[in-house]
Amino acid sequence: MREPERIQTVVIGAGQSGLSVGYHLAQQGLPFVILESNPRVGDTWRKRWDSLRLFTPARYDALVGMPFPAAATSFPTKDAMADYLESYAKHFELPVRTGVTVTRVSKHGTGFLVVGDDFSIEAENVVVGMSDYQRPRVPSFAKDLDPSIVQLHSSEYRKPAQLAGGSVLVVGAGNSGAEIALESARNGHRTMLSGRHPGHVPFRIESFLGRNVFAPFVLRVLFHRILTLNTPIGRKAHPTGPAQGTPLIRTRPQEIAAGGVERVAKTIGVENGRPVLEDGRVLDVSTVVWCTGFHTGFSSWIDLPVFGSDGAPVHKRGVATNEPGIYFTGLHFLFAMSSTMIHGAARDAEYVAKAVIARARRKAA
Repeated sequence: MREPERIQTVVIGAGQSGLSVGYHLAQQGLPFVILESNPRVGDTWRKRWDSLRLFTPARYDALVGMPFPAAATSFPTKDAMADYLESYAKHFELPVRTGVTVTRVSKHGTGFLVVGDDFSIEAENVVVGMSDYQRPRVPSFAKDLDPSIVQLHSSEYRKPAQLAGGSVLVVGAGNSGAEIALESARNGHRTMLSGRHPGHVPFRIESFLGRNVFAPFVLRVLFHRILTLNTPIGRKAHPTGPAQGTPLIRTRPQEIAAGGVERVAKTIGVENGRPVLEDGRVLDVSTVVWCTGFHTGFSSWIDLPVFGSDGAPVHKRGVATNEPGIYFTGLHFLFAMSSTMIHGAARDAEYVAKAVIARARRKAA
């Protein structure tokens, strides 16, 4: 391996969070690099299922300094979001290296060593600009399903052609599960949706109420300003364990039923190679799509004392509590309910970037 490079700040991940941090560092003239494992900026969005559209109108999907190129009240596709991020990085000439996977971050002298397969970088600051949706989570009994049953995690699902002929069970009734189940049913599969109903927005977000009430009040006021760690109600709403499913935003129960999707009980195990529901029913299905969330996965490659007993980073608004110089952005409810939305992630990234800039100035002084 070559001698380590020396770069003041390394940002891991060129999504909306990492690029936002990079924008603010660039504005202050600080030396940094953004490392992205995918071949292109925006590929994290491109790899999601083909029909996905954002829940937030375009007016809330821009990062600082560059408007989103779409009608303000339209809901961009995932590919439009990916292309916007790629254009953002090019427009501001952010130093992004693509196709670079970080395999280890560890302590190195007074700073840190960021290592990949064929590179290493010594840094004073490391910003993990990635969501905590790192490793797909599936129940342990998934391995006991009959090998003839096609199993996909939501992160692997792209289009209905991946589903085997016959019945489909979608496990997990949150936003991803509901949308994938409807798409499966529309393509002729008998489809069952398993899991607890997480609640729902009572009107279509594309309607007048959705565009003019839900978007400005719920997204910009309730999720962004009220449900934060600065308010008692926000601290109560903050999850203490793994991220829970948010209420259904684009799909409503009546649409799920009208779309031909059958709601069934929670999936709890396997009997004779077939999935078993909480009510004892055994399902004969050809495909199971696991919309069951993710593990954080950070502790497998970040070798630093920055995690709690649950494997989640211990931080204050993205600033690691036990290790000065380590930062996180993009986490679920990092500061507010809006943290996983574009406008919330951008605000969190600005806070983290200011912390990095302040630390760099203190060290320089």
